[in-house]
Amino acid sequence: MRSNDAVHGLYEIREEARRFMVQENSTHPGSEWEAGDPNLKVLVPRCAVPLKARWHEIWFDVVRGGELVRRSRRVIAVVCAQAVSPPKTWDVHVPVDQRRPTYGSANKYKPLNSSKKSGSNGE
Repeated sequence: MRSNDAVHGLYEIREEARRFMVQENSTHPGSEWEAGDPNLKVLVPRCAVPLKARWHEIWFDVVRGGELVRRSRRVIAVVCAQAVSPPKTWDVHVPVDQRRPTYGSANKYKPLNSSKKSGSNGE
């Protein structure tokens, strides 16, 4: 969905998150973060100023082994400092994932040797 007179489009929000990730990955080589898509159910008023993006952390509770454990997840907050109508601020959280390193790149991860079968003598 693209922006119109009343609503700020998720396309523009996603693109701002992706620009932020390109900048972050270039600033921190090896970080390999990738922006996902915003929730398609999000509907926000048109922003009157350029969008900004920043890191944000979402906190939630999970039950592990009968205990309540506090966890967090990193997201990108795409922020509007002033909407057209009503004149207020809003932010949309965009999920991020860390890309897996590609084989052959300069990293510590090595491919498994798939030529050997488990339990065989290599013949």
